[in-house]
Amino acid sequence: MHLLLPARRLLFAVSLLSILTLPSATAQAVGSTVASSSKTETIEWVFRVRYGYHDEWFRIFQKYQVAILERQKQLGYVKDYSIWSPGLHTSEESRWDYRIVVIRTSHDAPPGQSESEVAKQLFPDQQTFRRDELRRWELTTNHWDLPIYQVNPNSTE
Repeated sequence: MHLLLPARRLLFAVSLLSILTLPSATAQAVGSTVASSSKTETIEWVFRVRYGYHDEWFRIFQKYQVAILERQKQLGYVKDYSIWSPGLHTSEESRWDYRIVVIRTSHDAPPGQSESEVAKQLFPDQQTFRRDELRRWELTTNHWDLPIYQVNPNSTE
């Protein structure tokens, strides 16, 4: 049952965030300058969180990382993203708590659209940002970023 609460909170937060951060004409113009010939990249962020701290971890993740992803999406660097949480449990060695799949227009962000640049734009109080993000990492017991590729089952290569 506790897994449904973060999902509902996420849906509410993403809905609220999308309403509050509707793209402006300027953001759309900047986003349209992303090279359309770039090869997209799909990356998966996987997090394992300390037991008992899922709510705190996710609250911090929503506050900063979801806001950054939303802004990067408005600017055109992030095409889409989704956040996943398991419905059942696994063995401890294969346990994960959150998977975020991000589809970007390219590996490297255009000028002004990297995670650190967007974070500085969105969160001028960088001391608080760094403190909160450090706390999120303290609550993270394992993490990896993995570029993932869709495989064509009909390919002969």
